Amino acid sequence: MENVTYNHSVSLNPDKCVGCTSCLKRCPTEVIRIRNGKAQINAEKCIDCGECIRMCTHKAKKAVYDHFEALDGFKWKIALPAPSLYGQFNNLYDLDYLIEGLYRLGFDDVYEVACAAEIVTGYTRHYLMQPGVKKPVISSACPEVVRLISLRYPELCDHLLPIKSPMEIAAMEARKKALREHPEFKSEDIGIAFISPCPAKISFVKNRPADDRTDVDVVLAMSEVYFSMLNVMNADEPPKHSSSSGMIGVGWASSGGESTALFNEKYLAADGIENVIMVLDHLEDDSLSELEFIELNACNGGCSGGVLAVENPYIANARLTNLRRTLPIANNVIRNKDGDAVTVPEEYVMRPVEYIPGTPLGKTLGESLEKMAKIEKIYQRLPDHDCGSCGAPTCRAFAEDVVKGEVTEDECIVNMRSLIDEMAKKLNPDIFKNP
Repeated sequence: MENVTYNHSVSLNPDKCVGCTSCLKRCPTEVIRIRNGKAQINAEKCIDCGECIRMCTHKAKKAVYDHFEALDGFKWKIALPAPSLYGQFNNLYDLDYLIEGLYRLGFDDVYEVACAAEIVTGYTRHYLMQPGVKKPVISSACPEVVRLISLRYPELCDHLLPIKSPMEIAAMEARKKALREHPEFKSEDIGIAFISPCPAKISFVKNRPADDRTDVDVVLAMSEVYFSMLNVMNADEPPKHSSSSGMIGVGWASSGGESTALFNEKYLAADGIENVIMVLDHLEDDSLSELEFIELNACNGGCSGGVLAVENPYIANARLTNLRRTLPIANNVIRNKDGDAVTVPEEYVMRPVEYIPGTPLGKTLGESLEKMAKIEKIYQRLPDHDCGSCGAPTCRAFAEDVVKGEVTEDECIVNMRSLIDEMAKKLNPDIFKNP
């Protein structure tokens, strides 16, 4: 079972929380409860999607990320801009100006994640052609989707693409390049900073096991980098450094960008966490078996819709569409030699994702079944309004909380009001008569 000390990148400030139900109703995995007038997050089931951050009008939820100061101890600093960063800037017609802006911020080198995305696309294309691959293959690029599958869909774990994400491969290649070009540095002298559009990627980096470390050292919020770059990007001066991204790599920022680059018509691309859950439910029911590849992005519009991004995702994606027209198809192409099959390098292979079972209802199977029956009985007595007034997102979730001993059944506001009305009628029948 997963350790409860999982380091989440979504945090709650109780002092700012007023106990409203905005986050409660929006949480896709139903891990938020309102207890004693304050929101509480079940860390065991949270996937760090950031929807609660997006919905909280009181700013009680926030993302935990690194700041520029975290790079101060490194001698050589490398920036890994996510493809979605390109769509944040208005009137950006040349990616070279963005790359130059990162150098002016103090980075010694820039390795674009879009370039690594093109590498992943190439290997994925060849992987899908191999015999014996369990299909449909699910993209493993979105850490929210990967964690969601590991928590709720055990039968889909082996459908995940066994290739590391573009962020990891970019960090790996950036470190190799730095050590190759600067032999005076040791690996620990090199600090690699990923510029992230979402909190889930931060959690992914912070929770890697000791024997499967990523090369990313620091994760910066895209919003913080964006406002810093506004002060250093100068369109009047020609950039000294150039971008290496192609259409395929930049396209990964938008929903459908990864799957359309595979030149495979048997694909599905879905974005938005509710749509992702719906697709996964259909996959679990084996109703999408005719597909070969499925791309799932938890954020609306793809990575451009991450909660740490600045621009509206659909405006950002429109900008990316215009930018891609001026780019080559791809600058990082994977080709086979002499007709040999292309295999994924061992260092690019992702460790298999394992199912993480939640805390069982009972100590034994019999006890768990007994409690499930109690949950169903309590649920039948509830109004099925899913109003959230009890502090749970749904009546069924409330019934489960009752059986767990976290709340009592009389905390259902609707039922309690009905009971009070009945008692009032008995005491004074004239109260409810129309005037």
